Amino acid sequence: QVQLVESGGGLVQPGGSLRLSCAASGFTFSKFAMSWYRQAPGKERELVATITETGSNTYYADSMKGRFTISRDNAKNTVYLQMNSLKPEDTAVYYCKASLYYTAYWGQGTQVTVSS
Repeated sequence: QVQLVESGGGLVQPGGSLRLSCAASGFTFSKFAMSWYRQAPGKERELVATITETGSNTYYADSMKGRFTISRDNAKNTVYLQMNSLKPEDTAVYYCKASLYYTAYWGQGTQVTVSS
């Protein structure tokens, strides 16, 4: 059974940091590219960052560059998103996604709220 379980979300003040984790099971994690997406209320889901199977390459949406870092540990079947200098507009549900060709798995999401 495929599972992607996000954790690490919560309430943080502007300028603060959070580290999200996504633990994968039920598939060969090291063969899949991993991504983080987010969806704010009333908005479409948007790509935050992607990391390739071995972690050798990463991609970030422009608004996240320099503030967010995606990483993975294939030995632990886990992908991470380190988020620094958080802004109120970063408030959203954050989802992890595993991708391999036309196969995609999604997690249930974790809420991140940036507010004073």
